[in-house]
Amino acid sequence: MSEIEDAVTTVIRLLSKNMRVVKEDGGIASIYVSKEWYDRELFKNYDGQITVGLSESRDTKIEMSGRIRRRLGSLRVNVWATDRAATSDPGRLMRQKMVEELNRIVRQNRTIPNQTRYDFAGLGYPEGDPHKAFQAGASSELIPGAVGWTELTNEEYQKIWYSDDQWYSKSHSVNGEYALMLFRFKIESREQTVKKIVLAFEGYGTAPAGNGVTIKVWDHVAQAWQNAQSGTGGADETLTITLTLNIVNFIDADGYVWLLAKTTNPASTTTPAVLYCDYVSCTVTVNGITYLDIVSFRDADRVDVKPFIFRTEFTLKSWSFEDIGGVF
Repeated sequence: MSEIEDAVTTVIRLLSKNMRVVKEDGGIASIYVSKEWYDRELFKNYDGQITVGLSESRDTKIEMSGRIRRRLGSLRVNVWATDRAATSDPGRLMRQKMVEELNRIVRQNRTIPNQTRYDFAGLGYPEGDPHKAFQAGASSELIPGAVGWTELTNEEYQKIWYSDDQWYSKSHSVNGEYALMLFRFKIESREQTVKKIVLAFEGYGTAPAGNGVTIKVWDHVAQAWQNAQSGTGGADETLTITLTLNIVNFIDADGYVWLLAKTTNPASTTTPAVLYCDYVSCTVTVNGITYLDIVSFRDADRVDVKPFIFRTEFTLKSWSFEDIGGVF
């Protein structure tokens, strides 16, 4: 049976994945988003903190029998900043930037707060990145963990950061073998709360027997590549795989979803198979709140301590619908 993700967890992920504050020196501010409460020690390593807590949750009946209900949530979100010698931005200015960014994120995602898009933007080769991309050439569809995979370099990763017509290309010239790529996405939600996964590959493939790319997703229970989708173009196109049934079969024990892309046709003795990739993403929708908006916000600075603590408190409203059989 699927679970419902609590609103606090959903909002924390929404803010942490989308928060982007540019400092006066051009760098990106490090913002820590967590459950309540404020931690002064965090400012040794972070420019700002955002805390999220639940003020109140109420159930209301949508129809007379009470079978369909709406869960209304009131969320308390606090923005915290202080003056730090290690940053170019005074605390008051950092707080102002974080407030504006929080407003932007909620407004842009008010009808999809439970949806998270994972991609490779800003990521690269260093260990510890949550998502990884690999390339290979082979006569068969290599499984995740096969020795034939080689991770992309920093420069190669940059070519798949955005949908910008800057393609990474994998050329393979062994007769009868395909050019392949493998993408690993780390899902942050509990697998039991995941409602839908949409995997998208943007690119194309060329080969002597015909153009096109085929993508598949790894079923770790069946130990097989499944849900194949194929294109036939010799120019940029987007292929998608949408998962709504047996989703836990496609999220392995470590929380990874694996996507395979390969040229639909192999290389010949004279012409290579070439796989071009522009952008790849994994969009996850969880059971939980389906609406989020700002009710109000106010400043509540602490000037009785040194250094001053600059704080803005938001009140957000959220809701989700459910019936006796589950969540809409």
